[in-house]
Amino acid sequence: MKKTYYLFNPGRMSRKDNTLKFVPVDEHGKEGPPKYIPVQGVSDLYCFGALDANSALYNFLGKNQIAVHFFDYYEHYTGSFMPKEYLLAGKMQIEQTKHYMSKSKRLIVAQKFVEGAAFNILKNLKYYQSRGKDVQAHIDTINSFAQSIPNTTAIDQLMGIEGNIRQIYYDTFDVILNDFAMNGRSKQPPKNEVNALVSFGNMMCYSLCLGQIHHTQLNPTISFLHEPGFRRYSLALDLAEIFKPILVDRVIFKVLNKREIQAKDFDLQLNSVVLKDAARKTFVRAFEERLNETIKHRSLKRSVSYKHLVKLECYKLTKHLLNMEEYKPFKAWW
Repeated sequence: MKKTYYLFNPGRMSRKDNTLKFVPVDEHGKEGPPKYIPVQGVSDLYCFGALDANSALYNFLGKNQIAVHFFDYYEHYTGSFMPKEYLLAGKMQIEQTKHYMSKSKRLIVAQKFVEGAAFNILKNLKYYQSRGKDVQAHIDTINSFAQSIPNTTAIDQLMGIEGNIRQIYYDTFDVILNDFAMNGRSKQPPKNEVNALVSFGNMMCYSLCLGQIHHTQLNPTISFLHEPGFRRYSLALDLAEIFKPILVDRVIFKVLNKREIQAKDFDLQLNSVVLKDAARKTFVRAFEERLNETIKHRSLKRSVSYKHLVKLECYKLTKHLLNMEEYKPFKAWW
């Protein structure tokens, strides 16, 4: 089975036969011992820091269907190298475009994304409510917003409801977290430790969704909730809305409340906060552990990983767009 590899300060990357060779370089320019990864075992590379590689290597990565996702020092997602879209099909592209161009069809899909996100947000809050965190008022407010989702008649109106749900939800972080406060959502740049983790985790989830979309016939640039734009894979943003509460937020609550990441693990700068390298590695390890956890799937009658759930979501969306089966968003049932 192919794996995702996370590279911190990857330095120089080159090809040696069917092996990827990395020579890490620290902040002082000092090279570390080389590392080797067999190309047959790689699905995605996540690069945190500068990577020096030539076009011949990217040709090699493309032929082996290996995606590379880049993050800068401030944990910002800066872009991806994606192999040629070998699974894209004409009929799928046409139907996906038709659904985007039709106001009613687009709205139906977009509503499903927000419905799934709201359900999973409430699932998180009910979990912590059962463990003594007083978030009942927030649950009630989000429930009232969620009930109005089917009544929306425009994407802007739906996005407004989604934004209200997120705002109420982020207010609960100050209740759920023991030693940290969010004090409202801030980004570009994040103003405190919790916001730094949320921004970093959200970009990890976005990259994950993009990688899974690539293994289907879906076009990642044609979206339904978020407006398609230049130079971004907006369908990955749509899918990430559903999975962020389960994959990102639960990991944040875990690493902070269990003190796996502490205040000393952040670099507090003049107008922003970033994770230090050790904290970044801790979060990535916890995120990967979460992705590899398995649950018993009710329809498939077998255990599947959280990562595979994202790919299954892509398949469900594909069937909806081809008018084979109504799309029902992923909702945590455990």
